[in-house]
Amino acid sequence: MSSKKIAIIGLGNIGKVVAQNLEKSKQEFIVAGNDLEKTKQIATTIAPSAKVTDITTAIKEADIVILPIPFKSIVPFIKEYATELEGKIVVDPSNPIAPDENGGFKKIIDEKTSAGQVNAAALPKGIKLAKALGTLGAGSLSTAAFQNPKNVLFYATDDTAINADIEQLIANVGFAAARAGGIDQSIRIEVFGNLHEFGALGKTITLEEAKSVI
Repeated sequence: MSSKKIAIIGLGNIGKVVAQNLEKSKQEFIVAGNDLEKTKQIATTIAPSAKVTDITTAIKEADIVILPIPFKSIVPFIKEYATELEGKIVVDPSNPIAPDENGGFKKIIDEKTSAGQVNAAALPKGIKLAKALGTLGAGSLSTAAFQNPKNVLFYATDDTAINADIEQLIANVGFAAARAGGIDQSIRIEVFGNLHEFGALGKTITLEEAKSVI
């Protein structure tokens, strides 16, 4: 377990699974959301040991703040809570996609740009960003966790000083961690990227298999 205090902001599809997996690993963590009562109801079912509080308090108490919220909400959130986030590690699982007219998904930013780059560009000084926990869909993030050998979750960050913290977080979520590089490589671990389940990779892989594709 990590000695770092973890907060999950938002219990959507990814947030719920991350919370469930942290609960399974007996990691202490905080959950928060815009609707506090709804957040409490969800947390009671999926992660009864989690502390539930308001967003500002959750950020202040945490060392690592996970933002499993829509891509378009990330930058506004960072700007709104810039003061509280100073000195924190922000984990961004977002993917810049939206439903298309054919029942699938389409990218909503330039094809050669990543959500990681967009969000990093808006980051005030003093906040450390990692792209992580978004390389698998919610289904696989649940069913592929805690396997033997462990399946991989890729991550990307420019701040190598936080590598150990991100890798421990990923371990607590039930996976092995593999660093894809800096934020300039985050496009590879987002939807349609060659290291994403819904991209060229197309599946979950082990750490040994990951060594040949990074």
